[in-house]
Amino acid sequence: MKNIGILNMVLATAGCASLALFAVAVAGAAPEWQCRPTPADALGPFYQPNAPVRASVGQGYVLSGVVKSAQDCAPIAGARIEFWLAGPSGDYDDDHRATLVADRAGGYRFESNYPPKYSFRPPHIHLKVSAPGFKSLVTQHYPKKGDNQASFDLILIPAG
Repeated sequence: MKNIGILNMVLATAGCASLALFAVAVAGAAPEWQCRPTPADALGPFYQPNAPVRASVGQGYVLSGVVKSAQDCAPIAGARIEFWLAGPSGDYDDDHRATLVADRAGGYRFESNYPPKYSFRPPHIHLKVSAPGFKSLVTQHYPKKGDNQASFDLILIPAG
C-alpha cells in the first residue's frame, strides 16, 4: 500500500514537471510583442480590391491613428489601408470605399459619414492593412455612439 502511494506521488510529480516544461516551451515559442497586435475581424461580403486613393468619402466621422509594428511599436511608413463602409442609406457602394497610404510617421486620417447600423450589425468601418514584411490585417472599427471621431492604431504582426 505504501509503495503505491509513493509511486502515485512520483508519477504526479513527474506529470507536473512535464506540464511545467511544456508550458515553458510554449511560452518561449510565443513572440514577445512590444505592442499588442490589432485583433482581426471579418472581411465581410462587400470587400472589393483597388478602392480609389482618397482620404474622404463623406463628412461627420473622422478615424485616425498610426500603423505600427507589433515587434517594437515602430511606425510603418507607406502601409496601405483600404476602407469600406455602408453609406448613409445603409448600402455599400463605390462612393464609400477608399485607399490611403500611411505617412512617414505611420499616420493616417480618414473621413466618412458616421456608419449606419443595418440588419443585425452595429455601425462599423472595415479596414484591410498591408505593408511589406508584415502579415496583412483585416479588421473593423466600431464607433462609439455619439462620437464624431476616434483614434484607432493598427498594429501589424511581422511576416515569417
